[in-house]
Amino acid sequence: MNGILIVNKPQDFTSFDVVAKLRGILKMKRLGHGGTLDPMATGVLPVFVGSSTRACDIMPDSTKSYRAGFRLGFTSDTQDVWGQVESCSERTVARAQLEEVLPQFRGRIMQLPPMYSAVQVNGKRLYDLARKGIEVERELREAEVTSLELTEYDPEKREGVLEITCGKGTYVRTIISDIGEKLGCGGIMTSLVRTSSGGFSIAESHTLEQIQRFADEGRAEELILPIERVFSSMHKLSLNEAQTRMYRNGVKLDISRVRGILPDCDSYAVFGSQGEFIGTALIDRESGLLRVGKNLG
Repeated sequence: MNGILIVNKPQDFTSFDVVAKLRGILKMKRLGHGGTLDPMATGVLPVFVGSSTRACDIMPDSTKSYRAGFRLGFTSDTQDVWGQVESCSERTVARAQLEEVLPQFRGRIMQLPPMYSAVQVNGKRLYDLARKGIEVERELREAEVTSLELTEYDPEKREGVLEITCGKGTYVRTIISDIGEKLGCGGIMTSLVRTSSGGFSIAESHTLEQIQRFADEGRAEELILPIERVFSSMHKLSLNEAQTRMYRNGVKLDISRVRGILPDCDSYAVFGSQGEFIGTALIDRESGLLRVGKNLG
């Protein structure tokens, strides 16, 4: 089996837990996930199967969407409901007040990585330091928030739901924490569902129980999507037989001899002479050569 399996990750599972579980279900070791989800989060987790694991780190679409529950009036050490409460506020917040601050968190924003995160400082993971009660200085990081909408809000409970679409490396709980800070009352995340990732939606995902059932029936392969789906947003380039052989051997190709090269395109999804997807390629304009990006064979 080769391709991509879209998993609906259950709560309290790490992304690595999901891969370990799937190794047992699918009876194969060669698996890798694309886009880590925190244990408390649920939703879309793309898992690469077989030779497709080579593509784990080159997904061209890094956009992700989330549905995040939140509660105002509290702060915690982890910026979510699963952490230790650090402060409480009785300040009331009307929906209009909340809507008024949201534009400040759309577009390109700066975030301070939370201490409970996988970011490394001086070679050490922040969450390892945080568990020891150590807090260190962190540098602000740029994040891209394509959309941020308030879809539910109860002013009496000060609880609601945000729909967020953002780029890679964005911390949703930090957005909520920063919104709470702007409102002067604090805010924590209470739930998180990733509704899409890398062009794959939650409607295409399968629970571990569903995957187990298909595997028991000998039908697990029916759930595997072709790896070229990951690269559907890229321009396609078809090679002839000789070029396919050279590409697979890592040989750079003269772009003047390759049909389909576009003047304003520098990266391609590459298909072999039999119409099979074989990887990605990048153009070096200075040398006039097409070089292998990621060869999936």
